[in-house]
Amino acid sequence: MSENIINGGTSIVRRPASEKSNVELVNGLRSNFAASMQASMPAGNGDIIDAADEKGAIKNVEIPYTSWTNMDNGCLNVPANNPEDSGLAEERSEYDITVKFFLLPKTRFSDWRRHLEDAIAAVLQELSVDSVDLLIISFPGVSFDADSEEKGGCESNKIQATEAELVDAILDVWNTVATLQVNGVALKTGVAEFGCERLKEFLSRTSHRPMVNQINVRDACEVPQSIMELAKQETIELLTHNDCTNILPQGTLRELLGDGPNGAGLLAGPNAETKGLEGDLSPEWVMKYTAVVRDRGVIEHKGYFASADLSQRPTV
Repeated sequence: MSENIINGGTSIVRRPASEKSNVELVNGLRSNFAASMQASMPAGNGDIIDAADEKGAIKNVEIPYTSWTNMDNGCLNVPANNPEDSGLAEERSEYDITVKFFLLPKTRFSDWRRHLEDAIAAVLQELSVDSVDLLIISFPGVSFDADSEEKGGCESNKIQATEAELVDAILDVWNTVATLQVNGVALKTGVAEFGCERLKEFLSRTSHRPMVNQINVRDACEVPQSIMELAKQETIELLTHNDCTNILPQGTLRELLGDGPNGAGLLAGPNAETKGLEGDLSPEWVMKYTAVVRDRGVIEHKGYFASADLSQRPTV
């Protein structure tokens, strides 16, 4: 038996521009959980139970998770959806909306298409729109290295698959990306962390060409001339970023949702007396989204959605 858990980031997450995306995501989720827990408490209990400290860390409180989460089509929304907070303040045409979809290392290839569709649907509903301007896909096991141009992964982001299997999985989910663009849901599409060799092979095997390649240039290194020349030759826009590829490790998510001092108490702990959901938690995907007012360059909405699978441990 398995259960999906959807963790919604705050609708607007305002952090310093230099902050890494994984830190921004974790801080946003933690503060969002704490705020939802406090909001679920009966009136008058605010002076008795304090759900978070001044840094947004959740303290030990006994608030049942059922009071600040809800079920929707077999998924547990953490925290519960609040449609009243959704939507843009101005007309859709006034915004540039960018979304970046992170597939996480332990996610099954066969589920990639469904996960992308779920993530896109979550953002469209959150912003009350029917399209995004740019959709970028970040694949597990793919990271750009400015020195060696391309490497299969890093210590924190390894996957159990051959390079051929990974390429086939990328091409398969890219068909869904192409459909989203054809249907007007994503006006532009792109990939992340593709070096020269991977990008050349990808272009040779797909008819739907990416319009953007987003790479992480670490330690203020210059963008390699080879990738710039290839991008220019293929008319692909080259963007840089400072996102972490494995943006939500399994241990980090369990800490956020667990029964520890900084946890939300959603998951049961090793103590048999602790209340909460039991099972093995596996992060599946993260969707990052921003909505910028075009004529002012102001970020009106910035947030994250994340999904994880909670599988019941087999009994011995």
